Amino acid sequence: MTPEWFTIYSMPSRNGAVHVATTKRTYKGKVYQTHLLRRSYREDGKVKHQTLGNLSHLPADLIDTIRRRLRGEQSSEGGRWDIVRTFPHGHVAATLGTLQDLGLDSVLASRPSRERNLAIGMIVARVISPASKLATARAFKDETASTSLSLELGIQDVHEDELYKTMDWLGKRQRRIETKLAKKHLSDGTLVLYDVSGSYYTGRRSSLVDFGYNRDDKRGVPQIVYGLLCNADGCPIAVEVFKGNTGDPTTLGPQIKKVRSRFGIQRVVFVGDRGMITSKRIDEELRDVDGLDWITALRADTIKTLASKGVIERSLFDQQDLATVSSPDFPGERLIVCYNPVLAGERARKRGELLASTEKKLDEIVAATQRAKRPLRGQAKIGLRTGKVLNRNKVGKHFVLDINDKRFSYRRDEEKIAEEAALDGLYVIRTSVPSETMESEDVVRAYKDLAKVERAFRSLKTIDLKIRPIYHWLDDRIRAHVFLCMLAYYVQWHMRRKLAPILFDDHEREEAERSRESIVAPAPRSQAAASKDQSKRTHDDEPVHSFRTLLEDLGTLAKNRVRVCDSSDEFYLLTQPTALQSRALDLLGLPLTL
Repeated sequence: MTPEWFTIYSMPSRNGAVHVATTKRTYKGKVYQTHLLRRSYREDGKVKHQTLGNLSHLPADLIDTIRRRLRGEQSSEGGRWDIVRTFPHGHVAATLGTLQDLGLDSVLASRPSRERNLAIGMIVARVISPASKLATARAFKDETASTSLSLELGIQDVHEDELYKTMDWLGKRQRRIETKLAKKHLSDGTLVLYDVSGSYYTGRRSSLVDFGYNRDDKRGVPQIVYGLLCNADGCPIAVEVFKGNTGDPTTLGPQIKKVRSRFGIQRVVFVGDRGMITSKRIDEELRDVDGLDWITALRADTIKTLASKGVIERSLFDQQDLATVSSPDFPGERLIVCYNPVLAGERARKRGELLASTEKKLDEIVAATQRAKRPLRGQAKIGLRTGKVLNRNKVGKHFVLDINDKRFSYRRDEEKIAEEAALDGLYVIRTSVPSETMESEDVVRAYKDLAKVERAFRSLKTIDLKIRPIYHWLDDRIRAHVFLCMLAYYVQWHMRRKLAPILFDDHEREEAERSRESIVAPAPRSQAAASKDQSKRTHDDEPVHSFRTLLEDLGTLAKNRVRVCDSSDEFYLLTQPTALQSRALDLLGLPLTL
């Protein structure tokens, strides 16, 4: 007999008693019996029933076995159940359920197909346990499956070559998928956060791979560069891969074209850091473009120039920490000058430490020139050793040096130190957005929100999704790999927002923002988040988790393949969810009928 498959819970528990309910109805003289697997629970003082599954298609003896086992009894024939396989399931249910709840499956392709299921499987697997495509394919196979994911999607028989073909399928649909995401999360007049990062490359060379500014501290290793577009909340919309030696500003033009032409958004405000939206880029690509505005910041040397011209003065901040000024060097723009005393104190402290550390090393050079045995001699040798010391801490501009063939001395340039200290804690936001459209505080907040993109890069590269190392040889596969990781972050981003009450994330950030005295001040943690940080417990007295450890905990909610002894009948049985697992699934809005 061919086994029938269904899912049940083996409890009564705090989540309600599970039992088999049998109903009868008569239609045209014929009696029909229906056997339903139900959970009874109490809510607001009322007893409610939830149907978990229909067992009517099963043999009568198996239904009787299930009924007795749920009561804690043996079957009438004294039989028992054997667990054939156990699949970690809770994290699969949470991630796959969120993906489907977001409608991302329909965004990938409107009709079900094996390619779509494989793509969904790779996205969910990247969230749960990021690995190479070979390891992912092995985890999908029934005999080596490490989770219930392949079972849920019906993709148990997978070879890694099929995953590579699915990546090609996904890469060809990237433009269409990103357009659908933009339609869902962007609107006309929206803010767009944009930043660039890169990852080192360990596979065979491709045309995308080159040496450039390496953000991974991997000297002598080539890389790729990718730019991430997010909406104002930090939700990822699109990603694009560039050659490894591409400068940040040169990636901006294609993103503007993408948002305005492909996504059809005519009024947009681009937010980028000072290394992205530069003066040159503004003059060449942004200025005088109808419907296009920007928010960026000024470099330190430009701030210094404005201060020397009297445009920026410390007296502006005697009673405030934010002031709007204008300059003929920036026609038609607002310059919002911010003063952060905490940042000022930190910069002064760091400068003092670097100066003291440098002086200690310089004193060693002075002593080397004055020692009796084998003294350091020669202007070139003394200068070379001195240069190495000054370059290490980047404070050479604060010292006046006196070097000759036999002697070396130095002193601090107090005037330059005081000149730099006068600008401690100051930063300037530059924007073309008119004041009637966006107040100064909102402009500063929008620029600070670039931290949300940085958070995405941390998750993509190190913490959760592990976009690196990259082994793919073909350019299109590299692009598809990065896009796959972005889609995984899209799912994770939505999960974290819903799961925030049981994570270390601040789930009452809006309340904390309302109590914020100034937008210039550091972002505060809400009282609820501070309590979680201190006690490491949630409001419900459960342990607070990181996103990764919560997934590991959810993975202990297992899906067991059970066989009735002396029979070929098999069914699936879920272990009893813990209070934390039930809470997590409730926050995600996913029912316990997994």
